[in-house]
Amino acid sequence: MDLDVGDAAAEFQDFFERHYAELARLAHLLTGERDAADDLAADALVALWHRWDRVRAAEHPSAYARGVVANMARSRIRSAVRERRRVALFWAHRSERVDDPDVPAIVDIQGALRILPFRKRACVVLRHAFDLSERDTALALGISVGTVKSQTSKGMAELKRLLGSRTATELVGGMR
Repeated sequence: MDLDVGDAAAEFQDFFERHYAELARLAHLLTGERDAADDLAADALVALWHRWDRVRAAEHPSAYARGVVANMARSRIRSAVRERRRVALFWAHRSERVDDPDVPAIVDIQGALRILPFRKRACVVLRHAFDLSERDTALALGISVGTVKSQTSKGMAELKRLLGSRTATELVGGMR
């Protein structure tokens, strides 16, 4: 049964209203950028609207949407890394360099998350901040459940190492 455009629009609007905040929160936790998170979530929802027939036919539309956000966040992070490298190359050729910059000693949870490679960060965020099951996390990221288990475990171990005596699990869970 095909939906007419009005029915599809109403169905999408309902999906948007139910999932926008969650998708923006996921984007924020993956990128560490609050302003960019709203843009990423909006861009992801535009992309979902353009493929709405495919999305609504998916077994888990919200997992599909999380996957779109994760992929867009990954692309944004890669672009930012490339830009930072270009800036670093520019400044590396300048003569007035500081050899020993003053780096803050305190590492907060967002800073620690940004240190993690994308897949570990995504697994930790989806499992602990979003309380998704291993299966739902695997669906959202397009990876196996075993990969989710290993990446989450390794990510949490790294967070615990980075955060010292603070409990990483409590901090990640407290990001809601």
